[in-house]
Amino acid sequence: MSVYPVLLVHGIDDTNTRFKQMRAVLLTRGFSPVYAMDIIPSDASISIEAMGSQVLETVRKLQQTTHVQKVDIVAYSMGTLAVRYFLQRQSGRSMVRRFISIAGPHHGTLSAYLRQNIGSLQMRPGSALLHDLNSDIDPWGDVQGSSFWSPLDLMVFPATSSRLVRAHNRAFIVILHPWMVSDKRVIEAVAQTLAAPG
Repeated sequence: MSVYPVLLVHGIDDTNTRFKQMRAVLLTRGFSPVYAMDIIPSDASISIEAMGSQVLETVRKLQQTTHVQKVDIVAYSMGTLAVRYFLQRQSGRSMVRRFISIAGPHHGTLSAYLRQNIGSLQMRPGSALLHDLNSDIDPWGDVQGSSFWSPLDLMVFPATSSRLVRAHNRAFIVILHPWMVSDKRVIEAVAQTLAAPG
């Protein structure tokens, strides 16, 4: 079993309880510690950069408490962009072994037009932030990246926006965006990815 701590990062309008089912499964499988953080506030009223700083702070605390240099991160929806900013712009690649994105709006989502706050503006297709992150030739370095997405996702629209360049992409037929985190097949894929050697 993996000796790396696992950090779970939720999406918009969520709390760490979004990962209650996944966290329970991972703990049962022997992963420990499995820590689900809270992005505060979670309504996208702060920038993705500020969310990334919260991820950075949490990873540093995990390093200090576990005495392990690298962690694995599983992020969902808006949280995937916070993690990407941490990885790509805040030296996070040196602190992370594996990054699993679940239903992340990596190339923008039209649903972000429903809000006018800063985080939502940054999640719109063609935003300066997304253009900057997606312009990296080598976005992950030594980090092993995966993206799990659903072609039926109406929150991340178009759904193909969840696909990550230079990462392992896998589609799951899940009807609703929030169900991606509780779907048994997705949870199993997360566990297998985290446990895989290499």
